[in-house]
Amino acid sequence: MMPLTFAVIGEENIIKKIGGKQEVRTHLENLGFNVGGAVTVLNTIGGNVIVKVDRKSVV
Repeated sequence: MMPLTFAVIGEENIIKKIGGKQEVRTHLENLGFNVGGAVTVLNTIGGNVIVKVDRKSVV
């Protein structure tokens, strides 16, 4: 596993784990970040990441 900040731009990755406090995990889930789902980093700017979340691949 690796943080999104280390992901290669344009490469699809599968979400294995979502860390943080429960309220943060719930917020990310509402945005489409779910374990088993796909996420692609589109760009990084100053340590921030812009991602595409594939909601259809949620297990």
